[in-house]
Amino acid sequence: MITTDFVPGSPCWLDLGAPDVPAAAAFYSAVLGWDYESMGEGEDMEGGMFRKDGKIVAGLGKLSEEGARSAWMIYYSVADADATTQAVQNAGGTVRVAPMDLDEWGRMAQYSDPLGGQFAVWQPGTNNGVELVDDPGSLSWTELYTSDAEAAKEFYGGVFGWQFSDMELPGGGGTYSLITPAGLPEERMHGGLMELPKENLALANGRPYWHPVFAVADCDAAVAKVTGNGGSVQMGPDDAEGVGRLAVCLDPSNADFVVLTPASPS
Repeated sequence: MITTDFVPGSPCWLDLGAPDVPAAAAFYSAVLGWDYESMGEGEDMEGGMFRKDGKIVAGLGKLSEEGARSAWMIYYSVADADATTQAVQNAGGTVRVAPMDLDEWGRMAQYSDPLGGQFAVWQPGTNNGVELVDDPGSLSWTELYTSDAEAAKEFYGGVFGWQFSDMELPGGGGTYSLITPAGLPEERMHGGLMELPKENLALANGRPYWHPVFAVADCDAAVAKVTGNGGSVQMGPDDAEGVGRLAVCLDPSNADFVVLTPASPS
């Protein structure tokens, strides 16, 4: 489970780069019950924060990178963004945005792993990250689809010290690797990675990609809101034993995310 004490290597923030900020704000407000708080004024909204029950759950900004696809960026907490940047480079990754201070809030950097999967880190200052996780309408898991699971484990294990445990998916669905922050027990696992053929990674032109999993009270109702507000469904809703009921969705700009109603504790 994800918690808000944000140990090093745990997901602590996420934001969406969208070509149409007001449209994205309206979509996620409808699907996840979020309230949008613009950081700009007037009709030219360029970014802001999403809140659920008054607590910050994500950020939203204008997609400005030439040729980039609309996507969620997941940030992992680190003690030292500069040291992490060096570790990324040493492990064969690429620095997309060099470490930079965001006022007194903290220090951030963005990277690509050796196969092109994009992720980011956050060195907290006065701001540790999102204020609500693991509740309906908030981040509950992070997931990497990659064409080379072993290479991904070597890279991210080297950068973050993550621990991995493999499980076989039912029906010959392949191997799923669960991710836990360094030195913590498995109940603190926060994500997973799965190997897929490159042709199944068409969203990112064959490159790996991370996406968020949002907890919802009713997966089918959430999917109806996705499709009813211009989004689409790539997979599901399906029941996953011991996990819950989930669906892989796309927003109207094709940014991917998952909605999950967790299984009731047995």
